[in-house]
Amino acid sequence: MEDGFDFQNGQNFDFKEFVFRALSYWKWFLLGLCIVFYVVYYQNIRREFPYTLGASITVQDDKNPLFTATTSLVFNYGGISGKVQEVLLNLTSRKHHEKVVDSLKLYITYLKQGRFYKTDIYKQAPFEFEGKIESYQIIGHAIKITFLNENSFQISYDFGELEEVVLQNFQSKDVKTVNLSEGILSETYNFGDYIDLPFLKGRIIKREQSKIVSQSEYFIRFNNFDSTVSSFIQSYIVRNESNSPLLTVRLTNKNKPKIVDYINTSIFILDRDQLQRKNQYAINTIEFIDKQLSRVKGELTKKADSLNDFMRTNKIFDIESESALLTAKIEEYKDEKELFNEQLLALDLLKNYLNTNNDYSDLQVPSTTGISEGNIGVNVSKIVLLSAEKSKLAYSVRNNVSVFDDLNRQIGALKLVVLENIASEKFNIQSQLKALNSKIYNSEREFSTIPESQQRLRAIEREYLLSQSTYDLYLAKRGEADLIKASNVSDIVLIEPAKDTGQGRNAVNLNIRYVFAFFTVLIPVFLVAFIVTFFDNKLHAPGDLEKLSSIPLLGVIGQNDTPNNLAVFNKSQSAMAEAFRAIRSSLQFMYKKHDLEGSKTVLVTSSISGEGKTFTAINIASVFALSGKRTVLVGLDLRKPKIFDDFELKNEIGVVNHLIGQKSLSEIVQHTKVENLDIITSGPIPPNPSELLISATMDNLIAELKTKYDYIILDTPPVGLVADALELLEYADASLYVVRQDYTQKDMLTLINEKHKNGVVKNISFIYNFYNLKGKYGYGYGYGYGDYANGYHDKVEKKSFFNNLISKFKK
Repeated sequence: MEDGFDFQNGQNFDFKEFVFRALSYWKWFLLGLCIVFYVVYYQNIRREFPYTLGASITVQDDKNPLFTATTSLVFNYGGISGKVQEVLLNLTSRKHHEKVVDSLKLYITYLKQGRFYKTDIYKQAPFEFEGKIESYQIIGHAIKITFLNENSFQISYDFGELEEVVLQNFQSKDVKTVNLSEGILSETYNFGDYIDLPFLKGRIIKREQSKIVSQSEYFIRFNNFDSTVSSFIQSYIVRNESNSPLLTVRLTNKNKPKIVDYINTSIFILDRDQLQRKNQYAINTIEFIDKQLSRVKGELTKKADSLNDFMRTNKIFDIESESALLTAKIEEYKDEKELFNEQLLALDLLKNYLNTNNDYSDLQVPSTTGISEGNIGVNVSKIVLLSAEKSKLAYSVRNNVSVFDDLNRQIGALKLVVLENIASEKFNIQSQLKALNSKIYNSEREFSTIPESQQRLRAIEREYLLSQSTYDLYLAKRGEADLIKASNVSDIVLIEPAKDTGQGRNAVNLNIRYVFAFFTVLIPVFLVAFIVTFFDNKLHAPGDLEKLSSIPLLGVIGQNDTPNNLAVFNKSQSAMAEAFRAIRSSLQFMYKKHDLEGSKTVLVTSSISGEGKTFTAINIASVFALSGKRTVLVGLDLRKPKIFDDFELKNEIGVVNHLIGQKSLSEIVQHTKVENLDIITSGPIPPNPSELLISATMDNLIAELKTKYDYIILDTPPVGLVADALELLEYADASLYVVRQDYTQKDMLTLINEKHKNGVVKNISFIYNFYNLKGKYGYGYGYGYGDYANGYHDKVEKKSFFNNLISKFKK
C-alpha cells in the first residue's frame, strides 16, 4: 500500500502521516531541546573531573638464605604464582581497605566552598580535627568552620527542619540515630580547646607552617565508614599480567594528594602484613621454647645446687681414674640418649604447631630434619596444600558453602593422622630410651665396687649433665628461630610508588552529551508521533476517503474564518465561496448527467453532530440562491435545530407545525437577507420526529416545494445517530455526506458504505469539510489558490514572523 504499511491485524499504518505528524511537533521538540541543552550545559560546567595515579610492585620468592640442609628449623613456602594471587586478593579485599581508611582517617573530609560545590581539599586545609576516639560523630552533614583570627574560630551548622541525625563511632564502627533538639548552632573556640557539642567531640589543631586567613570558611564532614571504604574499593584497580610477578595499582579520585597517600599506605600495610605472617611461625616457636627454657632452667638450677651440696658435704672434688672407662661407656649411651631427646623435641614442636594453629595457609608450615618417620612429612604436606586451597576459595566463595566443610574435614582428618603418627613415633623413641636406660643402669651397676659416696656423686653429676644438655638444646633452637625472624624480608618489592608528577585530570569530551540530549528529545517525539499515528482512527486528508469508501468525493471545503456559518454570503470572493461554487457546479453536472429537469432536491447529512452538516447545507443553499435560483433551506433535524440562529430568525414555527396540520406552507416559510433564499426552520421539538418525517404530509410538503423552488436543500439529522436521514433519502436527487478533517472517525463510514454497497443509498457523494493541511502539520500550502488567486479572492492580512511563532505555540 502506498505511503503506508499493512500490519497482520489488518490495521494500516500511514508512514507519510507519521512523518507529517512528527514534523508538526517541531515546537515541542525545539522547547525540549532548549531545556535538555541547558541542563547538559549546566552539568558540564559543574563537572569536576577526577585524577588517576598508580604504583607498581612485584611479588618475589625471597627465601631466607640462612635455610640450609643442616638447619633443623625450616619453613616451606608456596610457589611465586600462588603468592601473586594471594597478594592480589589481599589488595582487593575489604578488610585491607578498612585498614587503609582507618590509618589515614579518610572518613573525615575537609571541604572548601567553590563556585558550584564544596571541594575536597584534604591536607591543604590549614587545620586538622582530632576526634575523641570513643565518641560518636555526626555523619553526612558538613560542619562550618570560620576563622576569626590567628587563635580563634567559630563552629556553626544549620540542619534546617531535620528531626533526627545519624552518628557513628569510628572506633567500634557502630551507628546510631538520635533526635535533634536544636538544628542551629554557633560557638566560638580557640585552637586546642576541647569541643564538646552534641554531635561533634574533639579538638581542632592548627597544621604546622599553615597560614590562617581571617574570615576564611572551611567545612568538615564525617562520612559513613562503610560507605567510604566502598567508594575507594570501587575506584581501586589492581592489574596483573598473566604469569608475571608485576602488579599495577591504580586509584581514581578528585584529590591527587589523597590518591598518593592512599596507594602508598595501601602498599605499606600490605608489606607489613605479609612480613608479619611470614614471621608468625618463628614467633610462635620462640614463645614455646621460652616456656620450655624456663622449665628446664629451674630443673638445672636444682640439679646444680644438689651437686654442689653433695660435693661440699662429702668433700669430694675429683673422680678416681679407675672409673674413667666405665664413665666413657656411660657417656656414649648418654649421647645416644640425647639424639632420641632431640627427636622427641622435634616431634613436640610439630605437635605444638598443629595444636596452636587453625589456618595453615597464613603461616609457614614447619618440618624437622630430626624426624625419621616419612608418613609425618607426607601428611603435613597434604595439610599445607588443602589449607592453601581453602585460603584461595575464601576470597571468591561465601563462607557457608559446603566446600569449606569438606576441606575442614580433610584437614582435620590429616591432622589427627599426623598427631597419631607423632604419638606412635614418640612411643617408639620412648621404648628405645627405656632400652638405653636399661643399658645405662647395667653399666652403673658396675660401680658397685666404688665407694657409695662416689656412686652418689656420679648419679647427681649425670642428672646435672642431662639437664644441662637439654637446656643447651633449647637455647640452640631459640637462637635459630631468632636468626630466621631477624633475617626474614617481605616478598613485596615496591618498584614505583605513587607520586604527583603533575598529571592532569581525566578529561572527557562532554560535547557527546549534546548528541545524546538531542536524541533524548527526538526519540520521545517520534515515539509519541508513532503511537498517536498508530492508534489514530480519524480522517486527516481527502485521500483517506478514497482508501476507505467507493463513494465519490464531490468537494473539499476549507476552514471557516467568518463569525458565523454564512461564509459564502459574508465573503463571496473568498476561497471558501469558490469551494462551494465548485460543489454547485459538480451538482449541476450530476443532475445533467442523470437528465434531471425542474426542481432539484439536495439532502445534506453526516455521521455525527459537529462535522459541519448544517454549515454545508447553509452555504450550498447560499451559492444556489446567489446564482439567481429560487432556493429553500429546510431544517429537518427536528431533534437539534440550528439553521435559524445564523439568519437571525426565530424557530417558533416550522416544519413540525406544518406536518401536524397547524400551519400552511406559506405560514412556515421565512425570508432571509440572502436574495432568492428562503428558510423553513424545524419548529418546536416534537415527541415523535421519525413518524412525522415518514408521514404522507411530508410527501405533500416536498411536492409542493418543488412547484415553488428551483433547489430544495434538506438539512437532515446525522445517519450515525438516528435513522431519520435514511428515511428522507427517497426525496433527494443528490445526497451529500459531510465528513470533517481530524474529527470524523474512519469506522463511522461503515454504515453508509454498507448502505451504498447494497443499493439502499444512491447518488451520494462525500463533502470533505474543515480541510487545512497547513494548520494541521505546520507546513504545506493549505487549501485555495495561494498567490495565484490575487485579484480573485479577498486578501488575507499576513502576520509577522513573531506573531506566527506565538500562534504556533498557542495551538
